[in-house]
Amino acid sequence: MKLASWRLVRELLGMADVALELLDSRDPLATRSARLESLAGRRGVPVIIVLNKADLIPRSVAESWKRYFLSEGYRALYISARERLGTRLLRRAIREGSKKCPTVAAVFGVPKVGKSTLINTLKGRHSAATSPYPGTPGYTRRSQLFRIGSKLYLIDTPGLVPPEGGDVESVIRSKPVDSIRNPVDVAIKLINKVLRHNPTAFLQAYGVEGTEPEAVLRGLALKRGWVYRKDGEPNLFEASKALIRDYLDGKITYYTTPPQPSRSRR
Repeated sequence: MKLASWRLVRELLGMADVALELLDSRDPLATRSARLESLAGRRGVPVIIVLNKADLIPRSVAESWKRYFLSEGYRALYISARERLGTRLLRRAIREGSKKCPTVAAVFGVPKVGKSTLINTLKGRHSAATSPYPGTPGYTRRSQLFRIGSKLYLIDTPGLVPPEGGDVESVIRSKPVDSIRNPVDVAIKLINKVLRHNPTAFLQAYGVEGTEPEAVLRGLALKRGWVYRKDGEPNLFEASKALIRDYLDGKITYYTTPPQPSRSRR
């Protein structure tokens, strides 16, 4: 998988009038890059926090995340690039975020937060390369400049290096699903994370009951017919990869809520 080097990020910030940081609205903090925000701040490039996939969470939760980032000194808004919701407000925010004309905005985000989908939507036609999963053919491998309106441009960039720290989000967003060494362990961590916030998430997604990760994987494998021929045991390996992909695609619903607002960093 091709990720943006921090040297490239610095170069792109030098070309941009505004930086858009695209986050997964289900868990914004796990997909946030403090390093990007720090680099942009040192270069005087305003950052707009864009909470994508907002159609997957209640509006009240999206509003609370918006207030949280505003309390930290960032302009923030929520959208659904896939459902074409909120993009008009985003265009306005980009124009208002810089006094320069024409305005160039660079779109940053870890893999699978929807950068290419957003650009396709803003352009009004599908000519930016998109791909269902990180690292597969068509995935953005270099920065590209697109015109999205009168005197308004976007830079599409390779994915940011996911935040370090061992969070399961860092694992599933840093490499293609098929190259994850032990997908069962990763899926178990992901299931535990989701269940903490939505105990019925997998009943809703798959019709699978149970609150134990292995029970969820077994139920999914049996529903899909993924069993080993010799003994009829469920194939947890295939079920784990499918679950991770479904999570990245937004088919598994849950959401986190903001911590107590911190002091403005600006």
